[in-house]
Amino acid sequence: MFNRFRTGAGRFLLAAVFFSMLLISGCDKSASKVTIYLKGSDTMVNLCQRWAEAYMKVNPNVRVVVTGGGSGNGITALLNGSADFACMSRELLPAEIKRAETRGIKLTSVKTAFDGITIAVNSSNIIEELSLNDLKGLFTGKIKNFRAVGGDDLPVNLYGRDNNSGTYTIFKEMILKGEDFASSTQVLQGTAALAEAVAGDKRGIAYGGIGYFIKKGGIKIVKIKGDADDKSKSPVEEDHPNYEEIRSGQYLISRPLLLISRSQKKAGMDEFINFILSGEGQKIVAGMNYIPLN
Repeated sequence: MFNRFRTGAGRFLLAAVFFSMLLISGCDKSASKVTIYLKGSDTMVNLCQRWAEAYMKVNPNVRVVVTGGGSGNGITALLNGSADFACMSRELLPAEIKRAETRGIKLTSVKTAFDGITIAVNSSNIIEELSLNDLKGLFTGKIKNFRAVGGDDLPVNLYGRDNNSGTYTIFKEMILKGEDFASSTQVLQGTAALAEAVAGDKRGIAYGGIGYFIKKGGIKIVKIKGDADDKSKSPVEEDHPNYEEIRSGQYLISRPLLLISRSQKKAGMDEFINFILSGEGQKIVAGMNYIPLN
């Protein structure tokens, strides 16, 4: 009887050890799961989501979470510790750099792609090109009718982004030279909404990342020139982005798309960046109608 008890106890002990090992193994797998948080630019949100999906397919122990909200919200989240990467469609502002320095945070910036800020009008609009001064006049509200810039006799309806948008900040700096947008500008959440609005409004004009406009029906992408006598440049060539003119800056409203992080990164972040900069990551850039680095 004692032997039977000892055998039964031994089996129980073995079973207990086995299940303990399973639990420990499960805990180890859970502990090894890395989550990387990206937040920021609406221009970049779909691109970052594609990067995340492709990366997680081949790295099942990594979870990449992407949310938008604008470049301004992205850098705020990074500095507050609720994001690992800020997705930025503009460079850091002096005030943002100072906030980081005040908190003792060192930042690292990685260029991931290029974009051409696109000017779009309704497909029925006869305008083919605009100068930088034309754009400034239109979006500050000094020019109120398309007739003043070579179009039909149509009042202008302006569509734009909110001030958390990196595209808003760049456009205000590069085109408006620091002046305010017209108070009549209809502010929409996201570039997709801008493209949709212009497609349905024959008086509409908007600006935004090329990826949202290039294959959108009902709109026309306008060529841009510096001065009235300059040759105009288009951000598109047939049905794809004009890579060389955007990369080189010949298209005058070009910009890099950036990922900003703290210099001290947590596990998995460098590997994710390496994937983005790899041939596969840059192929995703091209597939989303942005401009690869090379």
